[in-house]
Amino acid sequence: MSDRPRLPDAAKRWLDEGTYVTVGTTGPAGRPHLSVMWATYDGDDVLLSTITGRRKYRNLTVNPHVSVLWFPKDAPLSYVEVRGTAAVTTDGARELIERLARTYVGRPYQEVPGDVVR
Repeated sequence: MSDRPRLPDAAKRWLDEGTYVTVGTTGPAGRPHLSVMWATYDGDDVLLSTITGRRKYRNLTVNPHVSVLWFPKDAPLSYVEVRGTAAVTTDGARELIERLARTYVGRPYQEVPGDVVR
């Protein structure tokens, strides 16, 4: 049995419904940096997708400590926060962004307008 906490079923359901998450990283000089993002999960791991070179990517490659928070639209005080250490990889990146695009905008990533994924 793992010591890691389980991701609650409600939290998974909210991600399946396309709930946006807020991701907190630590920027240069130790300042907090927040980003609103798409997310999903694999088991109890939260999966995020970003582009190399973006501030959150640069932050995570220097300091992998991260916090991710989300809540259902109709009950913002019922939230989930996950804190942990991020692992940055390109493995499965194309499949992940396709999965996220279909969840959040209902179509393939190639068809998502640029202003939606900045």
